[in-house]
Amino acid sequence: MKTSDLCDKYGQQITIAEPIGFISYGRRKEFFGQIETVKCFEDNSLVRTAIEKSGKGKILVVDGGRSRRCALLGDMLAALALNNEWNGILIHGSIRDSDEIANLDIGVLALGTHPKKSAKNNEGAAQVTVHFSGVDFVPGQFIYIDVDGIVISKSELALDKMDQ
Repeated sequence: MKTSDLCDKYGQQITIAEPIGFISYGRRKEFFGQIETVKCFEDNSLVRTAIEKSGKGKILVVDGGRSRRCALLGDMLAALALNNEWNGILIHGSIRDSDEIANLDIGVLALGTHPKKSAKNNEGAAQVTVHFSGVDFVPGQFIYIDVDGIVISKSELALDKMDQ
């Protein structure tokens, strides 16, 4: 089911993220799952820690503080996420290796690209509520993403057509 259909069907039960210019980089354009979060600024250590775990049925939401000065995800971490069965990654920041990520069957949204890798100082927080695009992303809630937008629900929604 498309996010537009979710809006029509679930109306007041969902929250819609403001469109702030996310670009789809992964091969998967429609994806959904339970939210896990990382809040970090120009340091992707906790991103790696999160995607090293099983991500079956999950989406990693990364609040990178909208930084465009380095990448929080590259092709190696995206491949690791795919191998660990993550459905997708939403990054409020930048990625790199976009051509390679485009070939991976995983959903990846970010604000742009940057060739520089991030710091590795284990700074940030995991599994905390993060806020961007005018909405709260709460660990354990559900997120639905396609080319039209991002929809969040406190509980899992019954889907008709959207494949994971």
